[in-house]
Amino acid sequence: MQTPVIPESAPFDPQQRAWLNGFFAGLLPTPGSAAAVLDEPSSLQEEEFPWHDDSLELSERLELAKDRPLPLQLMAAMAQLDCGACGYQCQTYAAAIADGAEKSLTRCAPGAAATSKALKKIVKQNMPATQTTGITPAKAPSNDGPQLFETPLLTVKKLNGKGSAKDTRFVALDLTDSKLSYEVGDSLGVYPQNDPSLIGQILNQLSVPADTPVTVCNQHVPLEEALRYSCVVTTLEEQVVSLFAQCAMEPLACEELQILAENDDALADMDLLDLLAQYPLVRPSINTLIASLPKLLPRLYSIASSPKVYPQEVHLTVGVVSYEAGRRVRQGVASNYLASRVAPGDSVKVFIQKAHNFALPSNSNTRIIMIGAGTGIAPFRAFLQERSTMTIPGNTPNNDTESRGENWLFFGDQRRQTDFLYERELLQYQEQNVLSRLDVAFSRDQKNKVYVQHRILQQAQDVWQWLEQGAHLYVCGDARQMARDVDQALHQVVSQMGGLNEQAAKDYIAQLRKNNRYQRDVY
Repeated sequence: MQTPVIPESAPFDPQQRAWLNGFFAGLLPTPGSAAAVLDEPSSLQEEEFPWHDDSLELSERLELAKDRPLPLQLMAAMAQLDCGACGYQCQTYAAAIADGAEKSLTRCAPGAAATSKALKKIVKQNMPATQTTGITPAKAPSNDGPQLFETPLLTVKKLNGKGSAKDTRFVALDLTDSKLSYEVGDSLGVYPQNDPSLIGQILNQLSVPADTPVTVCNQHVPLEEALRYSCVVTTLEEQVVSLFAQCAMEPLACEELQILAENDDALADMDLLDLLAQYPLVRPSINTLIASLPKLLPRLYSIASSPKVYPQEVHLTVGVVSYEAGRRVRQGVASNYLASRVAPGDSVKVFIQKAHNFALPSNSNTRIIMIGAGTGIAPFRAFLQERSTMTIPGNTPNNDTESRGENWLFFGDQRRQTDFLYERELLQYQEQNVLSRLDVAFSRDQKNKVYVQHRILQQAQDVWQWLEQGAHLYVCGDARQMARDVDQALHQVVSQMGGLNEQAAKDYIAQLRKNNRYQRDVY
């Protein structure tokens, strides 16, 4: 393999080029590493991975992998979505942890705390196998990484009405002068930046000049740039706290930090600024601190537009994360970067993440059922745009268009008055017969909360009929709650309407997955 080098002519400064080269260096394994073991022809590659099924509970997956080699045990703890949000696939992320190339155990966003706790337990049980000497170098890189582009921001507007408890933004980026192309179902990778005001507070706590040189990806860059562009500072991981414990001169502080490092619940509520403020007398060397911080990764957003309708644009639906904890306002890095720290005309660094088994049926006559909640509407807006370019069912196809299958959308959010995202567009698609059926669930509009899974159960007979007639089923939304509840509702529909026992219903759903008729884009 050859080392990928971001060209000098690419629209990145030296520090950003160094970070990107390092990021791509982590995507493929070196020969002989644990990741390579899984990719090379071997007995491991020939094994089946029965736990690689996101419908299985974590405990079931771990049980299936308990007697397998360490990388496979770690793989079973992942969310099994291969979503790419961690910078790996489930298999390669596990292998990178196993061979010591990856220290962070919290990259699996869909798996969240449950996955990180399971990973931590497995790693500690196998500590001799995972010990490395010093800092493990980045894995051998590849030239096959995604193409990177700087695209100007066109507009950002709030989708929620006044009084909503949510802040969801429509984001449009200009593709006119880029060679970036995408298909519906793909995601857009966005390279965010940390909040400059937060970085300023961290620098004040460190009492170190912003231009202090530090090493990032084997290059010297100013400390302020490293913290802003390259390091995760909004969450806190065990290895950072353990570093502080090693540097603490007072026995009491050392003991407190050691206990904190083992307390996943406490760490979940803290960030780097909290740690620095609580332990002002504990300061590791700046380069050691930077080396211990996880690298800031791109964020993936489901694309909410069709290139057939918007050939020069790409649209996103972004839920802005902001909440108060510990008397401070905490903000999501990428969502607030897009919502408030980039102005129209400013460039955003992006790439296309091709869909992993999430696409419209090849036969445009096929019916589809789309189930989304909140920002999970994003890919379905793209699907409807795509299908709006086709003819109405029953019309004669010609050279320019195809016939169009029926489209059924289940959408849910908090309140119809303030949270019916893209309402005008959806109702217009209904009038045009692009959207054949629309069932909505607004959980806070009545005493008893109603969610999309309840609407599915209410329409069980028709859902079953559509499935029996060959419809494809799509789900987009929160993996930990919404997608799980929808999956349970679907199993109930299949069991009741099909007259199937529990195992037969599971087999039916499994066959839908195998035939790519049940696809999920969850996070």
